[in-house]
Amino acid sequence: MRYVELDTPKPISRIGLGTWQFGSKEWGYGPDYERRAADIVRRALDLGVTLFDTAELYGFGRSERILGAALGEDRGKVVVASKIFPLLPVAPVVQQRAVASAARLGVGTIDLYQVHQANPVVADTTTMRGMRALQDVGLVAEVGVSNYSLRRWQFAEAALGRRVLSNQVRYSMIDRGPEEDLLPYARQAGRIVLAYSPLAQGFLSGRYDAQHPPSGAVRRANPYFLPENLERGAGLIATVREVADAHQATPSQIALAYLLYHPNVVAIPGASGVEQMERNAAAAEIDLADDEYAALATAAREFRPVTGLAAVPRMIRARAGR
Repeated sequence: MRYVELDTPKPISRIGLGTWQFGSKEWGYGPDYERRAADIVRRALDLGVTLFDTAELYGFGRSERILGAALGEDRGKVVVASKIFPLLPVAPVVQQRAVASAARLGVGTIDLYQVHQANPVVADTTTMRGMRALQDVGLVAEVGVSNYSLRRWQFAEAALGRRVLSNQVRYSMIDRGPEEDLLPYARQAGRIVLAYSPLAQGFLSGRYDAQHPPSGAVRRANPYFLPENLERGAGLIATVREVADAHQATPSQIALAYLLYHPNVVAIPGASGVEQMERNAAAAEIDLADDEYAALATAAREFRPVTGLAAVPRMIRARAGR
């Protein structure tokens, strides 16, 4: 495993474990998934993974409980990250919710406490006042945000009066918006971009095509998995496979390595089993050559999926089987 080269109290692995699925039935992993979740966490620890990301919203607290129990006595050795759902995120509420998350996780300190979304009407001034108080009493070590623009990330940091270590955003080969401004800022300022959905919910795994679409409800609700988009993405997947073959790797591993080409990025894919966790962790060891990265970036730019309002009628037809 490799780690972010930043001054943090605990080392942060370049590959973390996202636990959105823990305690959430919509992923369709079955009733035995809580047991498997514990196996995944234990194997991640064995592989040197130190960043475990959850949120109070995931499974309405169940993800935090499952993760805390699975980590057990190792909770103090790793970076436990959680997020507050920003419904009325004024200072007293932020403090109360942090106490509740810490209790569910079974920790005395939340290593990284993040604002899950930017609230459109509540300024970060009051939210960060609550975060600062949490840091002052030692309940929170580092503060982060999620789904923030660069401007709001910087404003939040000014309001906190200390570094806001990370910004967790959707980032993958087909969601490359963070490359425009967030990644350059993170590198310049010594901050981290946490990439969630780094495999675009499995689109980049190469497992799906127009003849073999996904069956799960979450993926079927994602316009990327429209038959038309699966067809349009064939060229991108072919390039990913070509690079993967050169490294004796899987397409998913190359998609993760593409993100880790940037030194201040940490990818936090989920895992449905121990084997997937092992494959994800191994991606941290892949070094893409500059020309390989350029080929992947070009193929990614050439992929033009149907999204937004244009995708709505196509999704309705696809669900109707037409």
